[in-house]
Amino acid sequence: MLTLKSKFTVFMSEERSLNFIEEIIENDLNSGKYKTLVTRFPPEPNGYLHIGHAKAICLNFGLTQKYGGYTNLRFDDTNPVTEKTEYVNSQQEDIKWLGFQWKNELYTSDYFDTLYDFAVKLIEKDLAYVDHSTADEIAAMKGTPTEPGKNNSYRSRSIQENLDLFMRMKNGEFADGVCTLRAKIDMAHTNMLMRDPIIYRIKHAHHHRTGDKWCIYPMYDFAHGQSDSIEEITHSICTLEYVSHRELYDWFIEKLEIFPSHQYEFARLNLNYTVMSKRKLLQLVNQGVVSGWDDPRMPTISGLRRRGYTPESIREFCDRIGIAKRDNLIELSLLEFCVREHLNKTANRVMAVLDPIKMVISNYPEGQSETLYGENNPEAEDKGGSREIPFSKTLWIEREDFMEVPAKKWFRLAPGAMVRLKHAYIVKCEDFVKDVEGNVTEIHCSYIPESKSGEDVSGINVKGTIHWVSAAHAKTAEIRMYDRLFSVESPDAEEGDFKDYLNPGSMEVIKNAYIEPYLASADLSSRYQFIRKGYYCLDKDSTAQHLIFNRTVGLKDAWAKGNK
Repeated sequence: MLTLKSKFTVFMSEERSLNFIEEIIENDLNSGKYKTLVTRFPPEPNGYLHIGHAKAICLNFGLTQKYGGYTNLRFDDTNPVTEKTEYVNSQQEDIKWLGFQWKNELYTSDYFDTLYDFAVKLIEKDLAYVDHSTADEIAAMKGTPTEPGKNNSYRSRSIQENLDLFMRMKNGEFADGVCTLRAKIDMAHTNMLMRDPIIYRIKHAHHHRTGDKWCIYPMYDFAHGQSDSIEEITHSICTLEYVSHRELYDWFIEKLEIFPSHQYEFARLNLNYTVMSKRKLLQLVNQGVVSGWDDPRMPTISGLRRRGYTPESIREFCDRIGIAKRDNLIELSLLEFCVREHLNKTANRVMAVLDPIKMVISNYPEGQSETLYGENNPEAEDKGGSREIPFSKTLWIEREDFMEVPAKKWFRLAPGAMVRLKHAYIVKCEDFVKDVEGNVTEIHCSYIPESKSGEDVSGINVKGTIHWVSAAHAKTAEIRMYDRLFSVESPDAEEGDFKDYLNPGSMEVIKNAYIEPYLASADLSSRYQFIRKGYYCLDKDSTAQHLIFNRTVGLKDAWAKGNK
């Protein structure tokens, strides 16, 4: 049976063939259909980007890196009620952090005048009309997938009347919801989206860029394809939920006689043990379930960054899951595997004791200390150099590394047992002290002076090695242990409120852990392996007086074994 690591390694060892979008692009470029490949990433600035967006980012930017050409960043800012400059800024930061750079920074609002003219052109062709029906009336007359819709009386308005009404909409003469502009297509069409879709609605709301210039705003389906066309996007890549929109996309372009951009769809990223809806993520933020969009438990790119994920690991993850035509659920363990693989090669090794118990080395000279050296990363190509580690008579070790009555095959500390202290000496447990409640509070050991790591001439072989921190030199730190935000694989698929399935153990805080003094100079861009514990990074809430580290991921996938 393949382990998680071997399964993913075998998967990646196979030569990757072209995905279906790459095949289309190669055919288009080789045939001369397009001279230059142009893609776009068009987020709506109504929230922070998440890991699903990372897949779309890597695809769009990756294609133009591979085949030449360029990618535009276009903010789909057609809903002033939900959009903020804060979201624009965060999305730009996330894309850059992932390692990509757009050629042009654009906004759908850049095209509001042009889109208005496009709408007027449709009216002049008798392909659009102003409808004073209510939302409920429009829905009732639209029919069902098996029953055709019905034309209403507004559909027969004259071109001149529609031009006048649309201008009055633009001039602010009507309140929100009084009327809409609809495309005149076919109310009996088999594709429900082609049954006279709304293309403009009234919203008297302040826009984050255009201010109060506009009170009518184009709908996504009208703005999207036309914006692609204006920018001469050759391959407009969307997720599968837009398959049914493609016919409308093409209809607008055909009737407006503009550059023929074309839409292609791929499967969106669905990740288990989380939700990917920005609406639901916003609920978690607004209701205080998480500390913010960048809470390390969130699937947002900013949350992953704060938790310690690297752009390389996320790009690798997106590459491994590939581009498919059918939706599927991707295991979170694959994302964790990717970050472990990258951090194993790049993160410096350090020692931190999270559940401390005191060890006193009885035969080590009182008041003496010495400097030992530890290799920063034996997996790095250059071995990562080394760091100084102070050693003294009194140490902190993990409580779990001592057992009063050792189990079978116990290779750590126990009465009379010997272990090696990482980068230091072999020690032997001689005695221990308990408090009145029977808890072990202190362990007394002796050390073998001739057993110093790198200079060991003691001839003693031990099977166990444990980490430690010198009590006299240790720094204290708060450790935040993060895990899956939800306790079920598909919270969206469960009955009731998705928040009912939140994992109560998704965050554990250790207030007073002991860390090497080396970590006092940690910075936000560095990642560390706490030896035998996992991978960690400094949190942005840290100060020089109060260090805080976030656990990125454990050394192994413990979830599958312990939670299923």
